[in-house]
Order: sequence, then structure tokens, then C-alpha cells
Amino acid sequence: MKKYVLDLSAIEGTYCYCSPSGAEAARAAVADLPLEGIHFIGTGDYHYASYFFLERISEPFALVLFDNHPDDQEGAFGDGLLSCGGWVAWARRDLPLLSLDVRNSADIPAELPVYLSIDLDVLSTEFARTDWDQGDMTLNGLLDMLGLIRRHHRILGADICGGLANPATCILDLNRRAEEAIAAAIIR
Repeated sequence: MKKYVLDLSAIEGTYCYCSPSGAEAARAAVADLPLEGIHFIGTGDYHYASYFFLERISEPFALVLFDNHPDDQEGAFGDGLLSCGGWVAWARRDLPLLSLDVRNSADIPAELPVYLSIDLDVLSTEFARTDWDQGDMTLNGLLDMLGLIRRHHRILGADICGGLANPATCILDLNRRAEEAIAAAIIR
């Protein structure tokens, strides 16, 4: 699996909430990236970009979300804006091939291929730093769960987000080490 970097920050209407025109531009940016791969999508403010990969899946699948937040909230500004906090709700509503979505779990029926979406905020601050409140998962705990999923399921694709908008160098190094370990666990 190859690694890809997706930066939507220069597209107007994409920060935390994605306007319809921003979504059109983001879909165009994602269209050139293969589904199979690990997509680095920046801070958690752009986690909704996972939705643009999910809508391209053409078979029944499971979404496995590792995140300190469920990302399934109804939009604060109505149904027209896709958001970092509501993209899972959109996926449940709009993607009929999404057979199952689970959060922070490796409990998936064996026949379903998996799309992985990982927000670094699932990790405790010992292993990564993000702009959002963080969970208490250890990096080894996450890597063990990813290994279990990889051994028992076909991985359709994956994305990783999280981090700080303006990190210090030491935080960049901490997050980079976490991202590299996570990518290695998925690729093995």
C-alpha cells in the first residue's frame, strides 16, 4: 500500500465544515488518489475527507474508526455542510454499501473488507498531540488492533488524521513517529 498526502487547506469552504462547493473541489482532489493506500489528511479538522474515499467503495464493507470522538453528530448548521464531527452520520445515511461501522474495535464479521480511519486523538498525549481532546489508548494497543484487523480482513484503504495546526518541532516528531508506526502496522 502506498502513502498519499491530501491537503485540502487551500480549498475555500473546507475548514472543519465542508460547503457543497468545497466538497466538489475535495472530491476532485481525491479522485486522482487510489482508494487502496494510506491517505494522510492533515489535522482532525479535515477528517470528513474520509467520506470522499468511502463513497468510492463499490462493495459491502465495514468502516473501522479509531477516534476519540464518534464523528456522527448532526450538523450544527443544517444538513448541507459535511463536517469533521458529522461525516460518519452522512456515511450511515448515504452509503448503502456501508454494512457496519465500529469505533475503536476490531470486532468485524470475517467476510467484510475494511476501510480504516484513524484520528491520532484516539491516542493518549504520551503518543501524539492533537487540537482536540484526546483519548487514553496506547500506541501499542492501537497497533495490536490494527494487526488483528489486517490478519483477518482485506484492507480497502485507510486514512490517518490528527495533529496540531501549529505544532512545535518536538510535537511534529512525536506525531510523525505515531503515523509511521500506524502506517507500518497497516502495510505489513
